[in-house]
Amino acid sequence: MSSSFQEFFDRWLVEQNLHLEDLISATTAQRPATQFLRDLAGQVMQHYEEYYQAKSAWAHQDVLDVLSPSWRTSLEEAFLWIGGWRPSTAFHLLYSKSGLQLETLLHDADDMGHRNGAVTNLAGLSTTQFHMINELHKNTIKEERRLTEKMTKVQESIADASVVDLSHTVSEMIRRTEEGEGDVAGPMSASVVMNERVERALVPKKRKMEELLRKADDLRLTTIRSIVDDILTPIQAVHFLIALAELHLRVHDWGKQRDDQC
Repeated sequence: MSSSFQEFFDRWLVEQNLHLEDLISATTAQRPATQFLRDLAGQVMQHYEEYYQAKSAWAHQDVLDVLSPSWRTSLEEAFLWIGGWRPSTAFHLLYSKSGLQLETLLHDADDMGHRNGAVTNLAGLSTTQFHMINELHKNTIKEERRLTEKMTKVQESIADASVVDLSHTVSEMIRRTEEGEGDVAGPMSASVVMNERVERALVPKKRKMEELLRKADDLRLTTIRSIVDDILTPIQAVHFLIALAELHLRVHDWGKQRDDQC
């Protein structure tokens, strides 16, 4: 299954690179039409939706594989939260990009001795926009904490009575086999039965994990969509989506280079 999703993910990254080129081109065009920018942002958001839809389908088959994704690099995996990036990261990205673009704007203004025209990138966020961003940020963190607490309970359930009892039973089977006391007639049969018991014990835990992964992915997607559709202007949304794609692609590239060297 991992190899299949790996193929999908690789194709998705190629498409993300193409979207990034389109986004950058839009920022360099002379007065791009507002509807064109909205349509472009919509295409990028649709691309993200396709990723999460595919991810959800794979998670339904094997949620443990998706929570520990082989298609991610070790660098990316170190920053994962419930199988993906932490939604509140979007706000730190927004603040960082806004600050960097503001520095560039002020530097250019100093060089020119003045500043002409309205600021159309993230350096021009208004007070109202900052207030909306702050409110959304607080609500997102609140939901993150709620999901984190639920995932913590699921993770702790690996030590519940059913699993502890099974771990002891298996240990006894191993001990008896090593001492020659095992079921000589059917050791493989006993092993199959025990594996089935283990899988049955894990089923409710995996279902809860799948549900939490879906909710975490929903939060990731709705957070981006709220920023893009409800807070930013179309041209600001394009700048934000550029920063989002650049961060994702470059961290993935850095991780691949690092893993290749290890």
